[in-house]
Amino acid sequence: MTIKIRRKNKLAHAVMIPLAFVSIFPIWWMFVTALRPENEIYSYLPIPTAPSLENFAIALQQIPAVRMLINTFAFALGSTMASLLTAVLAAYALTRWRFFGAKLAYAIIALTWLVPFQVVMIPNYVLVSRLGLIDTITALVLPNMMSAFAVMMLVQSMRSFPAEVVEAARMDGASDWRILWRVIVPNLRAPLAALAILLFVSAWNEYFWPLLLTRSPETSVIQSGIQMFISDQGNRWGPLMAVSSIACLPVLAIYIVLQRQVIDSFVQAGLR
Repeated sequence: MTIKIRRKNKLAHAVMIPLAFVSIFPIWWMFVTALRPENEIYSYLPIPTAPSLENFAIALQQIPAVRMLINTFAFALGSTMASLLTAVLAAYALTRWRFFGAKLAYAIIALTWLVPFQVVMIPNYVLVSRLGLIDTITALVLPNMMSAFAVMMLVQSMRSFPAEVVEAARMDGASDWRILWRVIVPNLRAPLAALAILLFVSAWNEYFWPLLLTRSPETSVIQSGIQMFISDQGNRWGPLMAVSSIACLPVLAIYIVLQRQVIDSFVQAGLR
């Protein structure tokens, strides 16, 4: 039995190691290209012969990368917190309240998940424009304050939450607000953490909506800064990869620091 397990482990590692290499190689090549001098940009060597920070210096001089990172972080954090709040409230209402049209409301929310954001981008733009919020972080966050995926995920988690615990709290005189924040939410940390990570990364990588709304580099996000090094005359691969590396560093740092918590959150959320 032990021999069979060892063989399965060896087979699994034989498959996972090449897959890991394929996944990591583009990231490695991005950092390597960012460190290459201009005359070695198209080199096939896996390591630059003369590593240089010149591309990073050019990128920081030509775009306000630090300001863009702050804007991106504010946008991603604001969208994540707003989506979690609305998802928690909506999921609780759909699972614990009995009202006419509850199933229809859930079906409509689920259907909105299938609608590409590009379809509602122009109506959202018109609304934001009439509110006078063009070229602001608030305008970026507003359409992301509600996530159908987040609602659907938390609805499934709350449906599996023991109804006896909720009824016991209700018999003790606890209100719906108290039951939600003192009983249910503390016991849903794993799915909430996993959902927060997904929402944050999704908002961090957003490109089309910020591109449509922002007018100046100082109010734009880092993904728009990457696009500034792409033109019809040719791509400036060195600074482009340098900005891409800068954009990846915060997310990579979060994953490295919270690696164990991230894995545990997804595992527990999947088991629930």
